Order: sequence, then C-alpha cells, then structure tokens
Amino acid sequence: MSEDQLPLTRHLEELRKALIVAGAAWLVAFLICYGFSEQLFQFISEPVRTALPKGSSLVFISATEPFFTYLKVAALAGLMLSLPVILWQLWSFIAPGLYSHEKRLAIPFVFASTLCFGLGSFFGFTIVFPTIFTFLITFGTGSGEINAMLSMGGYLSLSSKLLIAFGLVFELPIIIFFLARMGIVDYHWLARNRKFAFLTAFVIGAVLTPPDVISQTALALPFIILYEVGIWIARFFGKKPEKEDEASAADEGDT
Repeated sequence: MSEDQLPLTRHLEELRKALIVAGAAWLVAFLICYGFSEQLFQFISEPVRTALPKGSSLVFISATEPFFTYLKVAALAGLMLSLPVILWQLWSFIAPGLYSHEKRLAIPFVFASTLCFGLGSFFGFTIVFPTIFTFLITFGTGSGEINAMLSMGGYLSLSSKLLIAFGLVFELPIIIFFLARMGIVDYHWLARNRKFAFLTAFVIGAVLTPPDVISQTALALPFIILYEVGIWIARFFGKKPEKEDEASAADEGDT
C-alpha cells in the first residue's frame, strides 16, 4: 500500500469505528425505549389529541400500523437518548484534524450540541405543536361536514420530522461557532449574506412543515433569530489570525 493511500484507509477505519459505536449506542437506547413505546407515543401524541374535537381520537388504518408506529417512536426516542454518544463519536472522528487547543472543546461541544438539540425539540413540541395542530384540525373541520380521523402513523411521521427539524435549527449557533473558529466564515461574511440566510429559513420552513403560514413561520423565525445570535458568536469567538498562528506554531513545537 502506498503512502498516499494509507491516510485515507486510516480515516475510513476511524469512520467505521465511529459509526459502529454510534449505531450500537442507538440500538441499545432503542431497545430500552421500546419497552416504554406505548407510553412514549401517548406522550408525543398529547398535542394532537388535545386539538382533536370532542369524541375524536387517533386511529390506525392497517393492522400493522400500531406495531410499526411503536417501533418508530422507540427509534426516535433512542436517537435522542443516544445523541451525546453519537456527537462524541462525531467529535472523535474530526478531532485529529484540529489543533490541540481546539481539541479541548470536546466536552463543551457534546454538551452544547445536545442541549441545543433538546431545546429545539422542546420548543417545537411545547410551543409550536399545539398551535399547528389546533389550526390545521380547526381548519379541516370548520365546515362541520368533515370529521377528523388522524392515523397514528401519519401523525408520528409528521411530528418526528418536525422535532428533528427544530432540533437541527437550534444547532445553528454551534455550527457557526465552529465554522468561525476554523476561519471558514467570519461575522462580516455572515452579516453580508443575511438576506440569503433569511430566504433559506423560509425555504426550509416550506419544505419541512405542513403547507400553512403558521408552521412555516414557526420554524423560520427561530432560524433567523439564531442566525443573528450566530453573527455575534462569530464576532467574539471567531478565528483571530494572530492568535491562531501562535497556537499552530506551539502545536508544531510540541510535535
């Protein structure tokens, strides 16, 4: 094997190990959560059950729908439960390409990323879900001639997509922080491209949410606010050329 091929194989081996550990953590968390899948579904379906008219309830339209719905809700809960391990494996994979002073950010990265994802999902579930589903169900049944009969699988598919979307949107300050620390972006660039970020926010909202203004805006507004927060983060914590040069020189001296 040539010297040019060796680094690539090492990277692939590290990636394989990271994926195996992350997948194993997700599997263990999934098995734990599956034992509580019915209770978890009752919890996650609370916003829509509250919004349904009196006498209505969630239904299933195929014999296997409840089984697969509980599998999916256990997988979603397992993903959130194993997120710190997954993020740690992500950091372990990219850490070899960082300076020594940047590698010290491992624990803050895992903690902050997990916290932001959790806050985003919590925001979507507690603030946005009741508003969205109340509006949609009221709009659909407003004529009085149509009854709401939402399926378990259909609700879980929509709600899980929204939970993950809100969680990822709240990761924006973390992403900007690391891009700024690596010198890929700075606050001047972020400020100049603010209008494109705002457009992106509403495009993402249109793609990931139901086709109504309320849900699209509910996803776009946090994106916009967090982008503005990210500009200030990049301004105060972005790469400082003179400091980074000294740090890189120190790293080279250590080696």
